[in-house]
Amino acid sequence: MLYPLRFRPRLKPRIWGGSTLIAKKGKGLRIDRSRQYGESWDLSGLRGDLSVVTNGMLKGNNIEELVEVYMGDLVGEKNFERFGIEFPLLIKMLDAQDTLSIQVHPDDELAAERHDSFGKSEMWYITQCEEDASIYVGFKRPVSREEFIDAVITNRLPELLNHYEVKKGDVYYIPAGTIHTIGKGIELIEIQQTSDITYRVYDWDRVDSEGRPRELHTALAIDAINFESDDEYVLTKSPDANSLVELIKCNQFTTNLLAIYGEYTRVLAAHDTFVVYIVAEGELTITTEGGSEKLTVGELVLIPAETNEVTITGKGRLLETYVE
Repeated sequence: MLYPLRFRPRLKPRIWGGSTLIAKKGKGLRIDRSRQYGESWDLSGLRGDLSVVTNGMLKGNNIEELVEVYMGDLVGEKNFERFGIEFPLLIKMLDAQDTLSIQVHPDDELAAERHDSFGKSEMWYITQCEEDASIYVGFKRPVSREEFIDAVITNRLPELLNHYEVKKGDVYYIPAGTIHTIGKGIELIEIQQTSDITYRVYDWDRVDSEGRPRELHTALAIDAINFESDDEYVLTKSPDANSLVELIKCNQFTTNLLAIYGEYTRVLAAHDTFVVYIVAEGELTITTEGGSEKLTVGELVLIPAETNEVTITGKGRLLETYVE
């Protein structure tokens, strides 16, 4: 019987990062603690960044090895047929101590053509933020390519974008092709497709530690951007106590939000898929027939597809995500 699986975080240095992730995720990791870390890759199936199990009898095995051995019992039969041994989600925690570049990610078709990769649709759950912290997601209105290029050249691109002030508990959906950025003073959980392709189009005239501007990918981005403005980006919802509310259901992933007060049992027997639980608020214990794990904010467990039932105890909020 497989059990709830925990993984070793992989911290990523970023020009816009800080020291928060070192304190939250760095225990026991061999990292340069003088650097600024902006991302913690907490569950990754990307080659070169494969997550490694830290608990139980499978400790030391990476996620690709597990899928290869346990196949449908781990990820679900349909997912194994669809993705093979590549785990289909990448789950991160981000610490933005400065504003990220304005950027866009290609969809599946363009990413396959250019990079032999999946595209990148993603969603964010805000776990902490400073007062007046904000994000940009999508255009305010339909924009032509010519207008976009002119705005990039004249440093007016932010004026064309939706600007949202954020608060703890807010949820946003960023489908592939959506131009976006995360502002200063925000910590968030990100759930996305297994992809690391980013086209940077505007970087606030920033330079790196050696005084050089970072590379921009405006020409590549043109064909990736959705210049319409008809998507719904704000997904924020509040479930009742000991209940579940659906945040997003799309071809790339489904994510639900659970509010736990005391004890809640989730029956998974009818689901032909793995489930990942990420603690968004509070402290919670996840128990299955295979074992039990106690988690705090930003920590996660992978529940194998063969699991019939999960019991969650404690007080807090939990993101439940899977692919089916």
